[in-house]
Amino acid sequence: MELKLPFIPALISMYFISLGIIIGGSIIGSIGYYVIGQPPLSSMYDLSMKLRIWAIVGAIGGTFDTFYSFEKGLFEGETIEFIKQIFMIIAAMGGTHTGTIIIQWFTGEHV
Repeated sequence: MELKLPFIPALISMYFISLGIIIGGSIIGSIGYYVIGQPPLSSMYDLSMKLRIWAIVGAIGGTFDTFYSFEKGLFEGETIEFIKQIFMIIAAMGGTHTGTIIIQWFTGEHV
């Protein structure tokens, strides 16, 4: 069963989902690097950079619904769906960017 949220709550949800994927994935992944003897803070920064696209995909649902909405918007004239999907992707990208900035501040990398 799919839970349909209104538009603004969906944007907020996507922002925080992508933020959580970046922060959580980087911190938990760096523990693995620590166990194998690698520097955890540098590894945390590297992981945050590698997880960016996956955070966006995870936030928008990881399905092809976004592409179907683009197709509907472009070829069937439903421009509101097209615009909604663009805003959802931007919200996910914002959460991803915020997460990488937080990890950069935490690790002191490239500041």
